Amino acid sequence: MFSRRELLQYGGAAIAIPAFASSGRGADYPSEPTAIEVQKALARKLAEDLGDMTTADKLALIQTDVGFTWSLPTLPVAQMNSIVAYSFGNRPNAASGNTSSSGAAQAALPDPGPLNELLADAVFAIYRLKTMPIYAQWEIARFLTSKYGLSSPTVFSVEPIVNPDGSITYLSTQGVAAAIVARVGKASALGNVAVVGHRDHAKRCIETSILTGMSTSYAAAEVALPLVYDPLSGQPWTRNRSLYLVHDMYAQLALAAYLATAQAYPKG
Repeated sequence: MFSRRELLQYGGAAIAIPAFASSGRGADYPSEPTAIEVQKALARKLAEDLGDMTTADKLALIQTDVGFTWSLPTLPVAQMNSIVAYSFGNRPNAASGNTSSSGAAQAALPDPGPLNELLADAVFAIYRLKTMPIYAQWEIARFLTSKYGLSSPTVFSVEPIVNPDGSITYLSTQGVAAAIVARVGKASALGNVAVVGHRDHAKRCIETSILTGMSTSYAAAEVALPLVYDPLSGQPWTRNRSLYLVHDMYAQLALAAYLATAQAYPKG
């Protein structure tokens, strides 16, 4: 989790404006409400239930961003300076067993799994368009090496934590971002960041990258991100889309709650 200081430094816009809201109407559904219309409708309903329009407006802003906006900010690869890739799911093996829901105390590393191979494919597609440093969570880094022959110093692999007893603690999305910033020393050294993640995870990957100091983080405009799911994933919440989106919204709301508290009471 972010410290109060980090949240206040990087997160001021995260609640003030829904960063990924879209104002256009869908081409196939001309009567589809815009994000602003959804937000206003939510605010009206919440105001009826809460009897408090000020609070309703604040809640509706967050709920619209978390529940109704999944578009990504993009930038052409030519304008990117580095690639940051976050894994999604894995496959348990005989040594690791099934990945626990907390990601803690695994007996050994699981297998990277097919979804992370697809993410490695996306990373390499960006790299082919423009050579730049790659910072990838280990599941993706393994495929970049085995399939594409890329290794250090081109690829920095973000490894999980090995505990004194030899067990493995899986890094969160924020933990991966923090490890990358620690590696380069200063987030601004990464320049414009091409964020690679599963399509449904990518919004939070970009938001987390920004909150960790990678303030100019985007999806690569020319490269599509994988959207398939692995029903055999060792992480149960990544096995199907409807389940994962609930998990992701929960994570977004937890971050929004923490950030709102830090902004309201910066000294604790």
